[in-house]
Amino acid sequence: MTASQQHGEVDVGESIFEVGWATSIGALPHVDPVEATELILRTQPDLPATPTLPRCSPLEGMLPQALWGVRGVQVDPDGQIRVDPSLVDPDASLEDSGMDGEPYGSMHVFLDRVAGRRQPVKSQLTGPVTVGLALTMFGVSEDVAFRVAERVVVERAAALVATLRRYVPAAPLAVFVDEPALVGTAQTGFPVATDVIIDLVSGVLAALEHDAVTGVHCCGEADWKAILMAGPKVLSLPVGARIDRVVGSLGTFLDDGGWIAWGAIPTSAPFGERAGLYWKTLSKQWCELVQQGADPVLIRRRSLITPHCGLAEHEPDQAERVLRLCELVAASLQEQAVSVKLSVGA
Repeated sequence: MTASQQHGEVDVGESIFEVGWATSIGALPHVDPVEATELILRTQPDLPATPTLPRCSPLEGMLPQALWGVRGVQVDPDGQIRVDPSLVDPDASLEDSGMDGEPYGSMHVFLDRVAGRRQPVKSQLTGPVTVGLALTMFGVSEDVAFRVAERVVVERAAALVATLRRYVPAAPLAVFVDEPALVGTAQTGFPVATDVIIDLVSGVLAALEHDAVTGVHCCGEADWKAILMAGPKVLSLPVGARIDRVVGSLGTFLDDGGWIAWGAIPTSAPFGERAGLYWKTLSKQWCELVQQGADPVLIRRRSLITPHCGLAEHEPDQAERVLRLCELVAASLQEQAVSVKLSVGA
């Protein structure tokens, strides 16, 4: 571990990952945070992710967490959100910028369990495009909504890192910005301009990158070129989400040390019991990218494995099967990476 990591900073020029680590994206369906924590530590020992459990508390949903403490926004105990657009102030800081309240209860249970850990820990927060579009749906003007979103997500990011550091001061951190609202940005007519998307997301990443390796997650087909231009160190996306359309940008990203978190196991469709199918699908995706010019070694050596998205709509036993399948696909990737390394004499 470097001196910077010992003092709670991450040298982003130095990878904190190893090929084929498994982690998770989004919420879990459990009502018991202890049970969820133990599942995470069993299935993601190398890169465990702080959990959110909206069935345990509706306040742990993406938007209740993100809008908690925003002036002019009331988040009810059942997770319902009420907004008075006349009170929403783009110059106001969060009224509750800490992360010790009920929306973050499960995270604290997890952090209590891993307190003092020196190996990497992953967390995530709702991104500014998703927050801004949500506010417009509640009647806030676009200009105000996105100014508020940028401010509050940056403040929340700082609070998240400070909270993580209280428990794991020596652990390298990875923090992903979760942007489900970016699905569809590859299509014409998306309501937010590309340069605005890049500015919003890059601002949050910049606020995190001195303390954590940053990632951006989107759970469907998106404008991947724009997302890469925002500057994440990890691109998190489902297999089959048309990353092949930006192979040139992806190659530059990998050459510069970027990683891809491949959503290898589906979460919105029936899934099987055998990991071989998902390993084959992932390998096919790689072959397609290599045929278009991607580096076959880098694309494997800079890969993590995740589910497509969150698992809150599943049952706990189904969620565990998905995470176990991720483990098995990750093991196949690790075995292949070792074989490739030996074959090239590295």
